Amino acid sequence: QLQLVESGGGLVQPGGSLRLSCESSKYAVNSYTIGWFRQAPGKEREGVACINVRGSGTKYADSVKGRFTISRDEPKKIIYLQMNSLKPEDTAVYYCAASPPSPGICTVDSEYYNWGQGTQVTVSS
Repeated sequence: QLQLVESGGGLVQPGGSLRLSCESSKYAVNSYTIGWFRQAPGKEREGVACINVRGSGTKYADSVKGRFTISRDEPKKIIYLQMNSLKPEDTAVYYCAASPPSPGICTVDSEYYNWGQGTQVTVSS
């Protein structure tokens, strides 16, 4: 079973940056679309970004477009979420999950599986 582990969260000041990692021990992760999601206290889970197999396509939520970048390093079996110009409203637990690949650009609205345990991101002065 594909197991995903998130890391890289922490406390950062507004305007700062963090890079989250989603790592798998299995090369099978390279055969899946990967999505990053977040959930803030009292709010529904939100899809943040997704990346196709081989990084052939990416998609972002409007709330993070231009600030966040998703990428994948296939030899290392890691999917990154680079977060710049962070805002207090980016505070949430961030999760990654896998989805079977499908034609076209990925979407966070697909069925995702193998959810990680999450990593906390707090943006505060």
